[in-house]
Amino acid sequence: MIQTVGSVCSGIEAATVAWEPFGVRFDWFSEIAAFPSRLLAEKYPTTPNLGDMNNIPELLLQKKINPSDLICGGTPCQGFSLAGWQNGLNDDRGNLTLRFVDLIDANDTVRLNSGLTRCKMFWENVEGVLTDKTNAFGCFLSALAGLPDVLKAAGGRWPAAGVIHGITRNIAWRVLDAKYFGLPQQRRRLYVIAGGTDFFPENVLFEYHDKDFPDYPSASLEFEKEGHHFEVFREYADCLYSAYGTKWNGNAAAYNGSLFVVQDGRIRRLSPLEAERLMGFPDHYTDLKGAKKTNRYQGIGNSWAIPVIRWVGIRLMGEKRTESIIPANSFMLLSRQTPLPSQGMFLNLGKNELIPLENGIVLNCTSIPEDCTFSTLKDIVSPDAPEDIYLSPVGCYGIVRRKNERKLKINPRLEEVLLSISSQMPFNEIEKRSRIQHRGRFSENSENGQK
Repeated sequence: MIQTVGSVCSGIEAATVAWEPFGVRFDWFSEIAAFPSRLLAEKYPTTPNLGDMNNIPELLLQKKINPSDLICGGTPCQGFSLAGWQNGLNDDRGNLTLRFVDLIDANDTVRLNSGLTRCKMFWENVEGVLTDKTNAFGCFLSALAGLPDVLKAAGGRWPAAGVIHGITRNIAWRVLDAKYFGLPQQRRRLYVIAGGTDFFPENVLFEYHDKDFPDYPSASLEFEKEGHHFEVFREYADCLYSAYGTKWNGNAAAYNGSLFVVQDGRIRRLSPLEAERLMGFPDHYTDLKGAKKTNRYQGIGNSWAIPVIRWVGIRLMGEKRTESIIPANSFMLLSRQTPLPSQGMFLNLGKNELIPLENGIVLNCTSIPEDCTFSTLKDIVSPDAPEDIYLSPVGCYGIVRRKNERKLKINPRLEEVLLSISSQMPFNEIEKRSRIQHRGRFSENSENGQK
């Protein structure tokens, strides 16, 4: 039974928001960044923040803190993401993933010496870990499972869903998309659960498939709300990234418009309040006195999608079955099974697939849960956006100029809005102001600003 939780790389603490209503107690947090640490201190003053996670194994072994029933974390993803150049284990941040295993081992050592069972573990990260060139995910899984040799994925790509029955722990993982859990955001993330060999994490992450998946519902992209006229460019947004609102990253959302809002004829970014809603946090959760918007955006973008974490928590904390949801001899595709030492097993469940089992049963290993919940961007927009998140005519034209220079595709309606707003300023003035900042290698010094 899960009653206590330890949180690693806590950030703004999505786990507490999602799971505290279930009656669990958080023993400690572990966060070193200034703004999240301040938020934790103000919102959860009775829960100690232990700071650097590297110190926690020794604190556990010295019994200066109690071993928790569940340890959750999302060790820094930058070592695995495109933005972090996918350096994996060659990046100190990626190596924190293996230090996380040391922490789990220390927690279990104390628990086993006290007559308790191994703890449960929950880990979230970006999909990039599945294709990391240093095989960091294989090292992570092998260390958790207690395997003598490091597992390697065929072709260097780990499946989006899988199960390992190891020597010391059983492990399951699955990629899930937040847009099917009631958030209007396409946010695909990898979720990993592990526990002792008497625990079957696949029972938490996977489901039997018994209904057709619904299409994402269509909705009007123009609407009135609280006396204001809004327009969006899609029913749901692209993934909210941590640098959103702090700089223009040139990502896909800048051209498909999914992270822009047109309010009363002017285009803007999402506000921090809307970003909170896009992740499922309570309104104004990050609105600390004197907090900078950049800190709020970063904290929110680095966090977890609350409804997905809540779904996992409900299933994890209610799981009591003593056998696997996957019958031992049920797989029709025997190539999916790889024997491991000590009669362990690795099951490759493919890339977001429906897997046929015996007796007509189908296992849902996709990014879509059996019971979907939907919302749209209309549900998260708010009219009280700060003035400085609106795009100027210079900013609007800059997006179009970059699109032309790089020969990129753009949402036609977005381009129409951007050009309409940029036309409100003489082109010579746009050029003058835009030249204040250095342009990229694609740009040329032509009179019309285009190649």
